[in-house]
Amino acid sequence: MKKTASVYTNDKNRSQVGLVISGRVDKFVTIRPKHINLRGYAGDTINASVSLIPEKKYPFKILKVSAQDGNNIKFQLADIEPSAANGAYEVTVENLKQDTGRYFDTIILETDSKIRPQLKIKPF
Repeated sequence: MKKTASVYTNDKNRSQVGLVISGRVDKFVTIRPKHINLRGYAGDTINASVSLIPEKKYPFKILKVSAQDGNNIKFQLADIEPSAANGAYEVTVENLKQDTGRYFDTIILETDSKIRPQLKIKPF
């Protein structure tokens, strides 16, 4: 990963300094797709699923699933590869909103990992 930033100073000779920060970032989990899209017509059944596959280097178990708001969605967690060494999970989200309009929420997955004790998925 590589990120750049500009730092502004009160130094008359160097009023702006460019910084480059780079480093290796290991993948913790594969999430497919990255976002859940709940689009459709009011009154229709609208749902979508996302798969979570832990990387071999960072195994984890999902302990709890919740929603930040939870008023417009229902969700379910399934262990889709319980016999695999790292396992794999599927989260299915269903729209509960009956009238036309937008909403935003976040699904929060609590894990047993000290590296990433929480994963977030944003349905939109």
